[in-house]
Amino acid sequence: MNKKLRMFSVLLFVAVLFGCKETNKKSYLPESIGAINNLTVVIENDLWKGDVGDKIREHFAAPVVGLTWDEPLFNITNVPASVFSGALRNTRAVLYVQKDTLNIAHIKRDMYARPQKIGVIKGHNNQEIIANIDKKATEIIAAFKKQEIDEAQKRFLRSLNKEKALENQFNISLNIPSIYKVGREVDNFVWIDHQIPKGTVNVIAYTVPANSFKTDSTLVRDIVHMRDSIGEKYIPGPDVEGKITHMRTEPAFSPNIFPAEINGMKAIEVRGIWDIKNYPMAGPFITYIIDDTKNNRKLVIEGFTFAPATEKRDYMFQLEAILKTLKINVKEGEK
Repeated sequence: MNKKLRMFSVLLFVAVLFGCKETNKKSYLPESIGAINNLTVVIENDLWKGDVGDKIREHFAAPVVGLTWDEPLFNITNVPASVFSGALRNTRAVLYVQKDTLNIAHIKRDMYARPQKIGVIKGHNNQEIIANIDKKATEIIAAFKKQEIDEAQKRFLRSLNKEKALENQFNISLNIPSIYKVGREVDNFVWIDHQIPKGTVNVIAYTVPANSFKTDSTLVRDIVHMRDSIGEKYIPGPDVEGKITHMRTEPAFSPNIFPAEINGMKAIEVRGIWDIKNYPMAGPFITYIIDDTKNNRKLVIEGFTFAPATEKRDYMFQLEAILKTLKINVKEGEK
């Protein structure tokens, strides 16, 4: 064996050895822990109580869009680095903020547990740390949220609703927990709900023509009209003598609209407040309007919550996770 071949063999052996060690390390990582939307911030107390902590709260405890009152993106627990050990290290979402000789901001994954995302923010001084938080917060929040959606969806799989209403009506499937039940099914409309203390959590689905929402200039108005028409037709409110009651988009608040993608299909995400016309009931909703070009239609799936005097963030997060499991079923003979 010549010298070059021997050297190559040695390098290959070392690469395989360290690769196996890394694989073994990953395979032995414990399962991460924590409630959905909980965030552990590892930071020294002097930073947490000052302008650095204010900046962290500005981003990571910002109010969730589209709720009836302010609720934070994450429930935050802050701990100093000296106590970040044991089970705490297995937390699923971690933000590590430190004054250091390095000036960096990045995301690490599966360091102590799986799945796990750790946002690392360091700087020589408070100003550099704050600048890095501003620069990287959006990306880190998106990574945390994606991980939490995945975790919620994984928990759904323990017990799924087996009813066929969505498949029969629209040839679609959603991973919906078994505690949800079909409450109404008519032509081009399915309503599935789950009873909670003092209220309900709901999923509805319907379709509209493929050429709906032609212009951006009227998009919000057209979406509101669509929702209100469906509410008037299918979602009545309580009986009030001499008055018509039904679900509509709260007229005092324009809904928020974002571009989205569901299962590879372009979509519009709509977040806002619904109310009942002529009756004091209201709550948040999230709607996805999906461009289902394969079936020449726009598919609308929506989640909304009625839970008076109750925090609604986690209910709406669960609904978002459910809606994002949407799949268009493949018909027999299709690929």
